[in-house]
Amino acid sequence: MTSSPPKPAAPAAPAPVTPLGWMHTARFLTTAAQLHHLPDHDLPEIAFVGRSNAGKSTCINTLTQQKQLAFASKKPGRTQHINLFSLGKQGITDAVLADLPGYGYAAVARDDKARWQRVMANYLVSRPNLLGVVMMCDPRHGLTELDEALLEVIRPRVEQGLKFLIVLTKADKLTRAEQAKALSIARLQAGGGEVRLFSALKKQGLEEVAQLLWDWTHPANATGEAASPAAPETPAD
Repeated sequence: MTSSPPKPAAPAAPAPVTPLGWMHTARFLTTAAQLHHLPDHDLPEIAFVGRSNAGKSTCINTLTQQKQLAFASKKPGRTQHINLFSLGKQGITDAVLADLPGYGYAAVARDDKARWQRVMANYLVSRPNLLGVVMMCDPRHGLTELDEALLEVIRPRVEQGLKFLIVLTKADKLTRAEQAKALSIARLQAGGGEVRLFSALKKQGLEEVAQLLWDWTHPANATGEAASPAAPETPAD
């Protein structure tokens, strides 16, 4: 009596997507000097904003684990385009990151500053699929007048549900007590938004920020369960 051939092994279940692994799928999508050059799409878009020298490009590159995804100019303020990056595994884009030009750098001509302030304000006010805004801030200097002006621009949309996060970059340059103080101050200024400490050097806050962005763009999984909350932020030792 012949034995039946062995049944083929069931295919292995795909590994679950982690928020940080999802961030690592980022790839360049397009660049635009004017709003009407941006592509129309229905995907959730998250904008990264901040003063020049606040560490925006470094933060994006660290989150995505790609050293040159976001352009970090040696002359801050010279990058004057909106750069879009798509996110999603296996060729399926499920979110878009928008890297907006840094603002406030003194060496940039006044006319250029004014033009880009208008472009950024129009983007933040009118981009229909804008889901959230991530503002970079160097906690050693706190929020500046330009940061507060940008907050005023987006405040109506935040009140309508726009997600908002302040990332306190270069946290490794602060003591534990200074980190705690910076967190407390930023939370008061965030107007109900989130605040996270971040250090590209020490990889502090990396998973927490990735988790928050994942939760923003994936509010429920396939079974309808709520996405897992990001871990609460505490100062590093």
